[in-house]
Amino acid sequence: MSEQLKIHFLGTGSMVPDEKRNHPAFLLVYKAENILVDCGEGTQIQFRKAHLNPCKITKILLTHWHGDHTFGLPGLLRTLSTSGYKKKLEIYGPRGIRKHLDEMFAAFGTIQEFEIQIKEVSGKFFENSDFYLEAEKMIHVQPCNAYSFVEKGKTRIDKTKLKKFKLGHGPHLKNLKDGKDITHEGKKYKAKDLVFEEKGKKVSFVLDTVFNDKIVPFVKNSDALVMESTFDSSLNELAKNYMHLTAEQAARVAKSAKVGKLYLVHLSERYDKNRDVVLKDAKKVFKDVSVPKDLDCVEV
Repeated sequence: MSEQLKIHFLGTGSMVPDEKRNHPAFLLVYKAENILVDCGEGTQIQFRKAHLNPCKITKILLTHWHGDHTFGLPGLLRTLSTSGYKKKLEIYGPRGIRKHLDEMFAAFGTIQEFEIQIKEVSGKFFENSDFYLEAEKMIHVQPCNAYSFVEKGKTRIDKTKLKKFKLGHGPHLKNLKDGKDITHEGKKYKAKDLVFEEKGKKVSFVLDTVFNDKIVPFVKNSDALVMESTFDSSLNELAKNYMHLTAEQAARVAKSAKVGKLYLVHLSERYDKNRDVVLKDAKKVFKDVSVPKDLDCVEV
């Protein structure tokens, strides 16, 4: 089975928070990885409310430097520095993010207690044996990235067939996983008959961008797509002027990209009492969609 993968929706609001929606922040948890996507004002408090430990954060992916996505960063880093955080913290972002972070440290003080590695990224920027991370440039008021987490597929041995052919444990199992045919107790077995490929999971985050042709190929076949929908389609011109997406546009992306589930976030405060306006707007195009609340957690 594929490893457990969770998304914690710490903040699902937009520029102006309301009583129910904090500024954007999303925590993706996979094995020992705790990847924070954006860090709006109040993110530390959201960690507390969700009973999550910020000292487990391993990476921070910043979509862009607008305040509703970054104002929580100085406080979070200071909390980590006084809470015994000793890991190397990797912070990734679009072009120009290093200059902004340097200016932030100049204003609020540098962090001496642990190492911070800052990288401006596009394309595939991190990879290990389990997964990789990639970024794609979006179109907004300033440089902005979308991000995807992609779990690598794994070769699995069909245990039912092993039992049927009475193939017990031994070095021959490794050969099968490596795609090699084997001979066991005088009988030949083909690897293709005994193994199968288990597809890895993909989660994508698209925040703050005008509708553009890069989105669909980047998020293609995502099991979960977390996407901004600041406006509903009746405000299409407003969305275009402010370089944001509508719920209907997000749904069109999800449908074209054949995603598994669409999660609409970054809702304007105008929908604080009626999120169904946004939900219905998307469901006209794509059925498997939801509008998560702050502190919701889903397993992908």
